[in-house]
Amino acid sequence: MEFRASHILTNDRTLADSLYERIKKGESFASLAQIYSKCPSKSKGGDLGWFKEGQMVKEFENQVRRMSVGSISKPVRTQFGYHIIKKTGVR
Repeated sequence: MEFRASHILTNDRTLADSLYERIKKGESFASLAQIYSKCPSKSKGGDLGWFKEGQMVKEFENQVRRMSVGSISKPVRTQFGYHIIKKTGVR
């Protein structure tokens, strides 16, 4: 199974919580990713492309697996920081 997701990665939980609330109020996920994410994927609006099981850190992958396509997660903590995840596909 493969998944597709976008994310916004920050070092700060407070910022991640704030961005999550802004997205829930209708702000563009991709625009906020371009401004605030510390991941190189920010240039693509946070898009990570397709990935297989085992390619992402456990906490990230477990969250993506539980999500429905189009949904956005509350901040998820991994060794890299706090991720707000948007699941965009599964195949």
